[in-house]
Amino acid sequence: MTTVQEIEVTVLLPCLNEAETLEVCVRKALRSLAECGVAGEVLVSDNGSTDGSQAIAEAAGARVVHAPIRGYGGALLNGIEQARGRYIIMADADDSYALSELGPFIESLRAGHDVVMGNRFRGGIAPGAMPPLHRYLGNPVLSWLGRRLFGLANVGDFHCGMRGFNAERIRALGLCMPGMEFASELVVRSALAGYDIVEVPTTLSPDGRSRPPHLRTWRDGWR
Repeated sequence: MTTVQEIEVTVLLPCLNEAETLEVCVRKALRSLAECGVAGEVLVSDNGSTDGSQAIAEAAGARVVHAPIRGYGGALLNGIEQARGRYIIMADADDSYALSELGPFIESLRAGHDVVMGNRFRGGIAPGAMPPLHRYLGNPVLSWLGRRLFGLANVGDFHCGMRGFNAERIRALGLCMPGMEFASELVVRSALAGYDIVEVPTTLSPDGRSRPPHLRTWRDGWR
């Protein structure tokens, strides 16, 4: 049995009522860890699901922890605190990110980079995976602002939800944003701290949920 000390990578999935897609996400991540020969875990940080997501995750092989602070950032902060891996790779639990292709993230983290951002524009965005407003206005504008304001010259996809990082380095930043703005806080605070940030190509597929996403374009973009 893998012990706490042996775990190198934690794949972290924030969750709020993701029963439709959670199992496939957990299984893809576990399979990719095995294919990479990595001792790892899948950690689901649950934000109070009422659709049975917790049991689904555990049955698929994940470890589940309760996130007491509501929100995307609240779930991720809780997961980062409770992760057992030296490295953490985070992704949404909607089956839109390439959890079956963890290798480039792991290789870059092992090479010593503090933060490894996915870039969906370099890896490929499937038809219907990203609304035109996000693809042609929101993400390019916010990524440009990030490069201009914080010197993020190597980051072309500022809001990619799949990214990896050194757990201790990120814990040292004292991140605190509970909502969707956590994604920006992580990369901005890392840049201001002088962390080594790189990008790797990743893909984006249409998510597998029948309900609307938690993201609210204008509210969360402004935040």
